[in-house]
Amino acid sequence: MIRAIAIDDEPLALQIVNHFCEQIDFVSLEKTFTRQNEALKYLNKYPVDLIFLDIQMPNKNGIDFFKLLETDVMVIFTTAHSEFAVEGFNVNATDYLLKPFSFERFEAAVQKARNEYLFKNNTAVQTHLMIRADYKLHRIEFDDILLLEGLDDYIQIHLKQKTKILARISMKNILEKLPSTKFLRVHRSFIIPISKVKTIQSKVIQIDDFSIPIGETYKEEILKIFQ
Repeated sequence: MIRAIAIDDEPLALQIVNHFCEQIDFVSLEKTFTRQNEALKYLNKYPVDLIFLDIQMPNKNGIDFFKLLETDVMVIFTTAHSEFAVEGFNVNATDYLLKPFSFERFEAAVQKARNEYLFKNNTAVQTHLMIRADYKLHRIEFDDILLLEGLDDYIQIHLKQKTKILARISMKNILEKLPSTKFLRVHRSFIIPISKVKTIQSKVIQIDDFSIPIGETYKEEILKIFQ
């Protein structure tokens, strides 16, 4: 179970985070705070795994507050201002939520935190994907995946030795099954294994014999990872 707190000077924003956390079975929102100093006192006594942290607050910028923390804690920044996104990722934020965010977007961010938590704690770290296709349950090793391609309501998983599996699942749902430390969505129709990238030139990623286009929406995050 991931223990979390939320810090935001707007009580309504805290209510939304609390409501969303109640719908996720692997996160326990221990407490919420409208004041950073109260949150800091709590953290000194009761360390947590994850903080939902608003960036624009009256006393101290949320990013500056996070930099002061001495504990190794994950953070998901929340803000109504998109210009803070890059700075948020520069302090190794797990994710960044732009208000107002949907439950689906919140759930995706928390799933990233879960993957990071499992990786850091070396517990139940996944090495494979279980996927149903052709009336069978397939075990696919992450290391065997070259590319995942979205085809309407299906995903085509391209594997080593030129084999592939076609499964009825959405891009969103399959991305949630993949560890964010190993896989990256680079286009609305493509997910790639980070370790398999050969070259990036202009707006194209080369993996094996595949040339994968980079979507404009995903360009910034890709550049951060491969710089």
